[in-house]
Amino acid sequence: MSPTEGFPAARGREVIEALVSTIDEHATELSEIDGAIGDGDHGVNMRKGFLLAREQLPDEVDLSNGLTILGEVLLTRIGGAMGPLYGSFFTEMGATCAHLERIDAPVFGAMLAAGRSVVEDLGEASVGDKTLLDALVPATVAYEASLASGATFSAALLAMAEAAERGKESTRELVARVGRASRLGERSRGVLDAGATSCWLLLRAMARVMTELSSGRAGG
Repeated sequence: MSPTEGFPAARGREVIEALVSTIDEHATELSEIDGAIGDGDHGVNMRKGFLLAREQLPDEVDLSNGLTILGEVLLTRIGGAMGPLYGSFFTEMGATCAHLERIDAPVFGAMLAAGRSVVEDLGEASVGDKTLLDALVPATVAYEASLASGATFSAALLAMAEAAERGKESTRELVARVGRASRLGERSRGVLDAGATSCWLLLRAMARVMTELSSGRAGG
C-alpha cells in the first residue's frame, strides 16, 4: 500500500457535503421505499437532519468535527430510529479520527469499525433482520478483507460500496424482525429496507469522495 494514500483531514467539508447532497437527492426515493412497510418518512427526516447539519458547518472544518456536527444534529433534531442510529454512527466515526491530520486506509477502517459497533449496540439487530446492518456489516467486512489482501485505499473503498449495495439488495427478500415493519411479518418481504438503502447511498458517497480526495481529483 502506498504511503501517499489518503487525504488531509482538513478536507472534511467536502466529505460532509457529499453525504448531504446524496441524501438530498434521494430523499423522495427513500421515503417511497419506507412507505411500503413503514411510516414513509425516512427520506424526509434524513433530508431535514442533513440539511440542518450543512447549515452548521463552518466554511473550513476537518473530518472529525464535520462528522461530529452531523452526528449531533441527527441525534438531537430528527426523530424515529434513524436519528439515534445514524447520529451515533457519525459521532463515533468523528471521535475515532479526532486530532489526526490525515485520513488513510487504516484510519478509515477504524472509523468504520467504530461506527458499526455503536449501531450494533444501539440497534439490537443482526444481519438478516432487514435493517441498515444488512448493508453496513457486509460493507465493513469487505473493506477489512480488501485491506488485508493488500488492496489500495481506493480499491477497499470500492469493495465497501459494492458490498453495501449487495447487502441493500438482500433486504428485498428478508422478513423484518425489528422495528415497526416487524409487525407485518411475511408482508414485509419483497421490498427493500429504507435504512439499508440510505446506508448504501451514504457509504457509496463516502467511497466516491474519499477516492477523489485521495487521488487528488477533488476540487478545493
